[in-house]
Amino acid sequence: MKITLVATGRTNDSWVKEGMSVYLRRLEHYTAITYIETDDVKLKAKKPLPEAIRNGEQERQMRLIAPSDIVVLFDEHGKALSSTEFAGFFSKHHLAGSRHLIFFIGGAHGFASAMHDRANLKLALSAMTFPHQLVRIIALEQLYRAHTIIKGEPYHHV
Repeated sequence: MKITLVATGRTNDSWVKEGMSVYLRRLEHYTAITYIETDDVKLKAKKPLPEAIRNGEQERQMRLIAPSDIVVLFDEHGKALSSTEFAGFFSKHHLAGSRHLIFFIGGAHGFASAMHDRANLKLALSAMTFPHQLVRIIALEQLYRAHTIIKGEPYHHV
């Protein structure tokens, strides 16, 4: 099963890149994973409306999705899963023969309505709010943790 993590906006922070590279390397042991950053939406208005920004981001996001993809949005209003439940989500899709899980980290204004409609799962990482840069590392760590749980490895302590 292939996994893609898509983050809206680019990062130039070396600490973020370093943290991400640790988990991307670890994940390669378990699955094919691709990380994609999309450019920020540039609109001509001095202060564009959040809806216009979300719609611009949505156009780029939707181009990355195939009809058969399982789409997961990291969204503050999403469902809260424990790490073990998240691993169960992977197991379920692996057994069902899903070929591609694609995870999206939205921009500062969240996701447009069509992305919410297309999502198979909306997942909250926490009731707390995190910077979008940090969410990249947290998401990758949880993807890694899920795979170690599935394999019964000692990384996750219960």
